[in-house]
Parts: sequence; C-alpha cells; structure tokens
Amino acid sequence: MKSRKVLLISLEVEGFTNKDNEGYTKRDGTSALDRSTLPNKTTFVFKPSRIAALQSLSIPNSSRLIVINISSSCGERSGVALDALLSDLAKVSNSRVRASKLFQWLIHPISSKSFFSDAWEKKPFLIKRQNPDYYTGLFSTAEFDRILRRDDVQYGVNLDVTSYRNGKRETHNPPGRALPYTVWDFYESGCSLRMLNPQAFSSTVWNVLSILQEHFGSMAGANMYLTPPGTQGFAPHYDDIEAFVVQLEGKKHWRVYNPSLIPYRWLGIPPPANFSHSEIGKPILEVVLEAGDLLYFPRGFIHQGDCLSDAHSLHITVSSYQRNSWGNLLAKVVPAALEMAMEEDVDFRRGLPVDYLTYMGVQNSDKDPRRAQFLSRIEGLMKKLSNFAPVDAAVDQKARDYLHDCLPPMLTAEERASSVQGAPSRWENGEAVDMGVAISGQIRVRLIRSGIARLCSDGEAIWLYYTADNSRVYHKEEPKSVEIKPEHTDAMEFLIHAYPKFVTVGRLPCKLAEDKVSLAELLFKRGLIHTAEPLQQS
Repeated sequence: MKSRKVLLISLEVEGFTNKDNEGYTKRDGTSALDRSTLPNKTTFVFKPSRIAALQSLSIPNSSRLIVINISSSCGERSGVALDALLSDLAKVSNSRVRASKLFQWLIHPISSKSFFSDAWEKKPFLIKRQNPDYYTGLFSTAEFDRILRRDDVQYGVNLDVTSYRNGKRETHNPPGRALPYTVWDFYESGCSLRMLNPQAFSSTVWNVLSILQEHFGSMAGANMYLTPPGTQGFAPHYDDIEAFVVQLEGKKHWRVYNPSLIPYRWLGIPPPANFSHSEIGKPILEVVLEAGDLLYFPRGFIHQGDCLSDAHSLHITVSSYQRNSWGNLLAKVVPAALEMAMEEDVDFRRGLPVDYLTYMGVQNSDKDPRRAQFLSRIEGLMKKLSNFAPVDAAVDQKARDYLHDCLPPMLTAEERASSVQGAPSRWENGEAVDMGVAISGQIRVRLIRSGIARLCSDGEAIWLYYTADNSRVYHKEEPKSVEIKPEHTDAMEFLIHAYPKFVTVGRLPCKLAEDKVSLAELLFKRGLIHTAEPLQQS
C-alpha cells in the first residue's frame, strides 16, 4: 500500500492558567480542536483541511508566547519558493495587496489578522517549519561573499565585526573597505559578521523590504548576521524595533526574556547598555532556530543568540516600527500645540506664583497644601492644551519622516515599461533621439505605488514628498519633494485617492486642460506615475 503524506501543524501556547485551558475556544465560539494539556502549555494539532481554524484562533493575553510547529510524515514540504512568489507578486496590480500577500508568506500559516491581534507588540511568536528551503533565495553566505568581492563594503558603515566572550562584548572594525581576505580571517578567528544594510547590495532583500514597508506603514529594514560555530557575537540586549528573525542557514540557539520586570524595557525605548545574565532572569523562550524557521519578538524583549558547536548560522532580522509610537507622534504634537496655546490663550501666558519655588520641586515637602492648587492648575492647562493640538500637521511631519526613511520601489517589468524608466530616450549616432513622449488627456495614469507620495503643507505652500528617488542606503539622500501649484492640488489629491485605479488625464479636476497635462508630465518625469500602456513617441 502506498504511504500517505500527512502534514500536521501544532500550535503551542505557553503561559496559560488552568482556567484559560478549560475555557478556551476558537473565535467562532466552538470548542478547540484536538488538544493536549501540559503544565502551563496547551497544544492544538491541525490537519491541512483545518488551516482556516488555525488562522481564526484568538490567543488569550495571559499567554507568554506562541509556538507553531509544522511537521510532515513523508518529507512533504509546504510553502512557495521566494523567487516564484516574487514573480507572482509582480503580476499583482495593487501594491497594497502585494504587500499583504508577501507578509502572509513570511508568517505562514498564521493569518496576518491573527498575528496583529494576538502577537504584535504583545509576545514572542515562533514558527518551526522543518523546511530548510522555505526562505531560500532571500540571502545566502555565497551572496555575501560575492558582495564582498564586487562592492565597496565599508567597515563600520556596512559591516560590523563583533564578539561576545566571557561576558565582554567587543567590536573589531578596522578602517576602510571590508575585503574578503580580512573578513573571512575575522570569521575564522570566531568573530560574528553583521551587515547593516544588505538591501543596499542585494536586489532581492531590497525588493522584499520595499514591498513590506507598505504593509507596516513604517520603514522596513534589515541586518544580516553570520556567526561561526560555537560562538556568540552580541550580549543580551533589547531593541527598539519589531524583530522578525528569519533563519536562512545552519542553526542558532536563542533565548528570549520577559521585559515586564522593568517598565522601560516593554516596547523598548532606545537601548541602554548590554545586560549581564544576572540582570535578566530565566528565559521565557529557549529554542534552536534551523533554516526555514521564524522568530518574532516585540520591541523591548531582551534576547541573545549563540551558535552551537556543530553548525554556523546565517539569519536576517527584518525590522520595522522604530520610533513609530503614540509618544513619537506626541513629541511633534505637544510643542506645536503649546506654541499655538501661548499665542491664542492668555491663561498660558499668565505668570507663575511669586512663591512657587518655596513649595514646588523635589526639595520641598509634598504636604504643603499649596502644591495641590498648583498641580490642579497644571492639569487644567494640560486639558486645554489638547484644543490647540495640530494633529494633522504632526501626522504630516511623521509622514515626511517615513517617506525619507523608505526604500525606493523596485519596479516590476511592467511598471518600468510604462514609466519614465521605460522611456525610449537614448544617445544614438551622435545625438539624443526619441526624446518626446505623448501625454494627452486620453492617456490613463495612476501612481506607480500606493505609498510613493504624499501631500503635505508647511503653512505657506503645498509640497508633494515622495520615495522614488530615495537611496537604498538609509538617509544617503535628502528628503525628496516638489511644490504643487494651487491649480494642481485637487488633482493631486484625486490621483492619490484613485489608486489602484487608472484615470484619464482629462478627468483630473483642474480648470484648464493644459494644467491637467502639465501635472501629469511633472509626475511622469519624477517617476511617480505610470500609464496603463507604454507611451508612444510624440
């Protein structure tokens, strides 16, 4: 009899109480699937036909982490190869849908909706795939070696050489270019190699991150880590980013610790010094990641990774949501609100009590009755301050920062052919030829990507900020913008909200036909729109 391949997926939720176990149900209210209960851990086992149930599970907030184990009885492999996926995504017309599909592939088999409701900013999330080829094609040690030989990789700028031995973390960067001879000598001596911006050198990493940034609405970055067997490159620490550890080659032993013991670690503010083992307690998760596995942990979760003696490790950490909190937004709102309040409300300009220094401040007793009146006045002014908060203007400031942080889009073949990058202009037989392209009222256009541009006001003029001319190196270029004339403002807003639909230039809400064409020509030259069909010569 022919053996039947069986793919099983188990979900382990650690940190449940007994009460959680007894009352646990799926979101649709029915009882949980096959379940075995261990101390502080509940395991659910799913067959492929029940993946929808897995994707609908809601994990109680009392759980400390989520573990997904994927196993196959006959070597069956699940998932789509990255090169095939990116090829299919290039055919997806809507860049927002493209981003959603790529993120879903990253965290498969859990749905994006479940991930953001149950794990995002809350708890570590682990997927053990037993499929070493799942992330093949994203990056490799062989590609890293080719980059060292081909490109100008600089120590301290693009590459760090690190070690962590006997509780001491060190960086060993010499000056100058990182050439293969010295880099591999460091590696052989037991040092870890961290490439700070592989997207600047790898077109695949660039493509993946430029797509994912639309899903997060925040810059997506990456670091590559190559660690020799039996070594560790970094001390226990936490980061101020949401981290997706993608194991590409070999294996690595990870420990993740609960950040809640000290408040500033939770959703961590910029990292302090490294931690010693005596400061961080016992890990809430200890696991060996193998090729094809994924580990997510939120900002502020202390972590460390060391290589086992029998294999090297290569992983990429995909990151996002750095400096993207409510507090970061309020840091822009509050100073502007206070400035407006000082101008418009006399209560904010009234003088402080002449004797306030005698009862306020850390040196004075909190029993003085005048303190309560003083603090009440502060509270009242803080409440009034919200009336002056320029929230939209502050959001636009955040949006400008985001667009400056973003990678430029890596265009598909269709997008290149129908944009300024596909224009036939060239040097031939001693002269420039095919310089004109015909943009008329009948041409159908749209933004080349959903998040490529945004209208912002500085109080005096309207500017269009955009990512098309950004560098693949973080902030190598200044923010890119172009002033939008008053007669073009409504049409620009119309184009932004029309995406993903193509609209004829003639439909743009400008009073004059020449204004419609001039706006389309401006956006085409800047690489911000493309046409439904490649443009013909004029």
